[in-house]
Amino acid sequence: MTTTQTPTDPTEPLDVRPTPLALLLLGRESDPRSERGVDCPGDLPAPSDPDLVARARAAKARLGEKVFILGHHYQRDEVIEFADVTGDSFKLARDAAARPDAEYIVFCGVHFMAESADILTSDAQQVILPDLAAGCSMADMASAEQVAECWDVLTDAGVAGVTVPVSYMNSSADIKAFTGRHGGTICTSSNARRALEWAFEQGEKVLFLPDQHLGRNTAVREMGLSLDDCVVYNPHKPGGGLTAEQLRDAKMILWRGHCSVHGRFSLESVEDVRARIPGINVLVHPECKHEVVSAADHVGSTEHIIKMLDEAPAGSAWALGTELNLVRRLAKAHPDKQIVFLDKTVCFCSTMNRIDLPHLVWTLENLADGKSVNRIQVDADTEHFAKLALEQMLALP
Repeated sequence: MTTTQTPTDPTEPLDVRPTPLALLLLGRESDPRSERGVDCPGDLPAPSDPDLVARARAAKARLGEKVFILGHHYQRDEVIEFADVTGDSFKLARDAAARPDAEYIVFCGVHFMAESADILTSDAQQVILPDLAAGCSMADMASAEQVAECWDVLTDAGVAGVTVPVSYMNSSADIKAFTGRHGGTICTSSNARRALEWAFEQGEKVLFLPDQHLGRNTAVREMGLSLDDCVVYNPHKPGGGLTAEQLRDAKMILWRGHCSVHGRFSLESVEDVRARIPGINVLVHPECKHEVVSAADHVGSTEHIIKMLDEAPAGSAWALGTELNLVRRLAKAHPDKQIVFLDKTVCFCSTMNRIDLPHLVWTLENLADGKSVNRIQVDADTEHFAKLALEQMLALP
């Protein structure tokens, strides 16, 4: 059944239709043949437990200043309620580093985010991920072995020496370490242009990992490069599916990766919402496909999207091309504006949604009892080189 949002009532459900697969990934259905992850020692509180909120508050109170809870913008409201700070992945990692007295950093996000927090915090602190199955499909699209093979291909083509790796924050610690080993930098969706400008001052080409769309959109839309300057390296094809000549001619070598949420939005989504709501502002994340970004009115990072909505005039209408939890939260926070989801089908970040209230309660109660669970630790060598790449980003002009 389809529900329709009343523009003046943001508490009503958005116009989305969850698919059976989405329900499975959101934890509302189960399939033991496909579920992955780890079993929590002991039983999780039942999702329907009416005492979950009280238990979370009690466990957090017992921990006091020993715990610092980070909540990514894409988390469920039931989890955000207990976050000490909210933000995007890099902001949260920096917030964690700014709290050296907190013994436990509970990161309500996904695996690569917890890794970044572990890299930036002290050895005396423990970074905890409430559910180890909370990964990132984009980060998983580039393994250390695949990227090492790609560098060999670039070496054989004679271009590795003039290529600078730039890796998106949404990557594993291994990929960040690769970037640091080869003199590159990390970027966020907010500073991707600055990172690319710096990289082109160091070399002639950029290997952009792992999100092809952010790399392409930044290079073409913001820096004046052409689509012909960009090639896509496919790790599942010999030589990346590219010839040595293509690699020599390219300026941007884009990894064939994408965000499973933002990659769903289409040009048809934009055209449909414009037809339904005349005068609407289409605001999308730069992880969306190039044709979607080109058709939108505004493009920006998660923090930019939030800022634009905060500053938008009352009565204005907005279609947001980003994760659904965030869109719903913004619609609720701005009842004076019409805020709708860009697509008609559900677009939660399924792995982010694995962090739910039962997992958070289980985590906090164990920590309050002195039991460390689901700790994320990056080995010393990987941490060293990944930190070099992160520090290079912090040093960007």
